[in-house]
Amino acid sequence: MKMEIRDYSSMEDYAHYDTARFRKEYLIESPFGHNEVKLVYSYIDRIIVGGVIPEGKEVVLSSAPELRAEHFLDRRELGIINIGEEGSVKVDGTTYILKRFDCLYVGRETKEVIFASKDAQKPAKFYLNSCPAHAKYPTVLIPLEKADHRHLGSRATCNERTINRLLIPSTVKTCQLTMGLTHLEEGSDWNTMPCHTHDRRMEVYLYFDMGENDIVFHMMGPAKETRHLVIHNEQAVISPSWSIHSGVGTKNYTFIWGMCGENQDFDDMDNIDPKDLR
Repeated sequence: MKMEIRDYSSMEDYAHYDTARFRKEYLIESPFGHNEVKLVYSYIDRIIVGGVIPEGKEVVLSSAPELRAEHFLDRRELGIINIGEEGSVKVDGTTYILKRFDCLYVGRETKEVIFASKDAQKPAKFYLNSCPAHAKYPTVLIPLEKADHRHLGSRATCNERTINRLLIPSTVKTCQLTMGLTHLEEGSDWNTMPCHTHDRRMEVYLYFDMGENDIVFHMMGPAKETRHLVIHNEQAVISPSWSIHSGVGTKNYTFIWGMCGENQDFDDMDNIDPKDLR
């Protein structure tokens, strides 16, 4: 297993970043490992982000020296969303089948997590978010059809989309982790505009279902000093709690959002009117 460490960043530091430093701090260019789990540990709310593509063998989620724990989930919880073909996740001897866009919550104190693909030629792609957990909750499989679906926006405002809320308090009991998947309809390319911040939790985005020459401009930063990251297919971005998080693409796309922090209240946000952005 490979784990990269990302340190804290502040609004004051952010103001002085050039493009290379900006990307180094917030962009995860290659979140998926082939036949190994690849992870980024951010000190921002101590979220861990990454993924694994099992190709012809089972892949074990092992601990890392940075965690100072015998097992990866001794003090953590984990959310898994499959964005590839059918695969399986074995959790302490119980096997869960995840089709495309299915989600699995794995609770604290789990000792063994093993990833596999049904077909090595058409592998699963397991995207992972993990954060510290203060309590133990059961492992739960959430198929896409069981998600809380919200159809929002319109073609007129270029943001017709379906938000599939997978790990939320009304469906699964977690300590602090929430996750979901948003799909933009053809002809729409904006997400989360008007935008907002939420000081009580951070967020991570994974953008995918994009063509080789398609990009998303991910907007971030304080409302009065926004900047953008150019995102390509299957890349992720770390969004601090003080930052807006909005994006616009060359065509429609899909993204996974994951959040952790002080609370799980989706209405606990500070909305920002577009006229107030700089």
